[in-house]
Amino acid sequence: MAKLVRDLMHQGLLTCKESTSLGQVAVFLAQYHVHALIVEDENGSATGIITDYDLLAGEWLSADPESLGVMRSLTAGDLMSTPIDTIDADAPAKEAADRMRQRIIRRLLVTENGEPVGIISVSDFIADLAKQIPLKRETVADVMSNVMLVCRETTPVWSAAKTMTLTGWRSVIVLDANGKLLGVFSGIDLLGYCEEGANCEATVSEIMHAALTIHKSATLREAADKMIEQHHHRLIVIDPDKPEAMPLGVISSFDIVAQMARPGSVWQI
Repeated sequence: MAKLVRDLMHQGLLTCKESTSLGQVAVFLAQYHVHALIVEDENGSATGIITDYDLLAGEWLSADPESLGVMRSLTAGDLMSTPIDTIDADAPAKEAADRMRQRIIRRLLVTENGEPVGIISVSDFIADLAKQIPLKRETVADVMSNVMLVCRETTPVWSAAKTMTLTGWRSVIVLDANGKLLGVFSGIDLLGYCEEGANCEATVSEIMHAALTIHKSATLREAADKMIEQHHHRLIVIDPDKPEAMPLGVISSFDIVAQMARPGSVWQI
């Protein structure tokens, strides 16, 4: 059975008023980790949408005091896009995808009986695709994350810490210029560094720890045992045929628990 927009959309709306300053819009986008807000008038009716791209297109990055002053005086109502592209909750999800692709937009306002009830975005389609990945639990390769947060050994500690905060990742894999694994920089490493007068320009290579690795063909039992024995929450996955090459991914205790939580898991029967 074909999926409907209501099957993929996320309920509810994050909104701001037309009178909201652009600075406050930026705060909302960062606080809720979203790319857009629905703009409402004083009566609560949706009148437009403002995105992170709208803010990037402004002149607030300019060093010119006059341009910056103009931007500070603008509101969400001044930069919002209107009218809002909408789609009914009972429309086929494919229709939403086709419309977003054709119009080169990333989201649609979902309505039901003419009233806004949620948003469907590119991220919702990505999440739905991820749910369809076959459930496997035999080897590290079945569960590991193929996407990694990496940095060079010359990266300043403050920069790595900032990126970890923004992304929600607990560690960064440290590589050299050729992609060779050098170590791992984590929050634990920071604990011994966060002292009064610490050198803010120190690099990750100065306080990182040695990486604990595992082959992609290892069993999940082997991965779990290694984490427990070494008191590590994550292992760097390497190719046994090319151990000096760039890592293949990461497997963490969270990856294993998330697999246990998935519908269809032996833990969820």
